[in-house]
Amino acid sequence: MEIQIHGKIQPSANRHAPEVSKQTGFPSAATHYMEAPIDLNKELVLTKDATFFVRITTNDWKQFTVFKEDVLLVDRSVMPRKGSLVLAIKEGAFVLLTISKELQEEITVWGVVSYVIHKK
Repeated sequence: MEIQIHGKIQPSANRHAPEVSKQTGFPSAATHYMEAPIDLNKELVLTKDATFFVRITTNDWKQFTVFKEDVLLVDRSVMPRKGSLVLAIKEGAFVLLTISKELQEEITVWGVVSYVIHKK
């Protein structure tokens, strides 16, 4: 290997030169303030591998304040408790249920609803 130049490293000739931003109107006090975007996965998901987003396509579950185009966050790792809203399988179809002590029917709990995101 042959070294052709040695000594101090010279700064690049085509550097970005700082300049005043071109604005119209009054400058905003928040122009240089940057906030990270909200990541719903980081804020709402407890168990990444066991949480699913389910979009609702009907208005059949109004009694749970779940409407068409809402999104359910369903966590399959959470054990349902009395009063939990769950996504269950009943007679081969998904249904929303509130767990109560006196459940008489045969159901399979698919996961516990941790959040409901309403579409405006």
